[in-house]
Amino acid sequence: MSESRKEPWLGTPARTIEILQKYGFRFQKKYGQNFLIDPHVLEKIIRAAGIGRDDCVIEIGPGIGTLTQYLAYASREVYAVEIDRNLIPILEDTLSDWDNVTVINQDILTLDLNRFVEEHNGGRPVKVVANLPYYITTPILMELLEKKVPLESVTVMVQKEVAERMQASPGTKDYGALSLAVQYYSRPEIVANVPPNCFMPRPNVGSAVIRLTGRLAEERVPVQDEGLMFRLIRASFAQRRKTLFNGLRNSRELDYSREQIESAMEKCGLSENIRGEALDLKQFADLADALSENHYIPEDG
Repeated sequence: MSESRKEPWLGTPARTIEILQKYGFRFQKKYGQNFLIDPHVLEKIIRAAGIGRDDCVIEIGPGIGTLTQYLAYASREVYAVEIDRNLIPILEDTLSDWDNVTVINQDILTLDLNRFVEEHNGGRPVKVVANLPYYITTPILMELLEKKVPLESVTVMVQKEVAERMQASPGTKDYGALSLAVQYYSRPEIVANVPPNCFMPRPNVGSAVIRLTGRLAEERVPVQDEGLMFRLIRASFAQRRKTLFNGLRNSRELDYSREQIESAMEKCGLSENIRGEALDLKQFADLADALSENHYIPEDG
């Protein structure tokens, strides 16, 4: 790409207000819109994501294009997926200096990302970068991870509490189903904490930038039935005060008898009073394998 690209100019309070007033833009609460207004944080995100001139980047929720400008300046190509059609004319304006950006007016959860990466990057891994709305952080991340989209990394701004849950360890208050899912598919690392005054409008809580580096299939904890393992995880954390046994026994997602659960837990060396939050990823995988081996379905159904 040409070295004469225009440098980003939008990441300040004054420029942000200027654009918002120019278009009479009104924030929509349903989309959880909070725009970054701190160039230092924006540069930190680019560095954390390791964006280089050979990278194809998917940005989720570009807003008015603030982070998009930085991504376009640093990368080969950016595909910015924005759900709010009111932002499309603004993006056409703020991104007009960069010819390596394509804006897509669509809900990221309805986009076939595997097909998209195949068509636009030859199936090679992409980098995902986003300032995610708090209300939809988990569904978006799980869509990226569970659908096994070819990802080199995912670098996202999220609520600080959610970032802490993603990298939490067994036995801590933040540990849960999200921790296990994220850690199964990736290696999470919080790379920056971001205070509320870095956004417009100002959110009520602190944020953090977390980078998820994708694990190759052979790097993941081995398990015979990935779907079963995650059903066990969801059942274990559905009611945190229950023991692991009661959580599995009462789950509508599972159909194991008391004897099958007891046998599998015993085989894995798990006491009958243990709670789900005490198990690490390998223990959940071992339990799923033990249940798979114990689950005999009568021929008559």
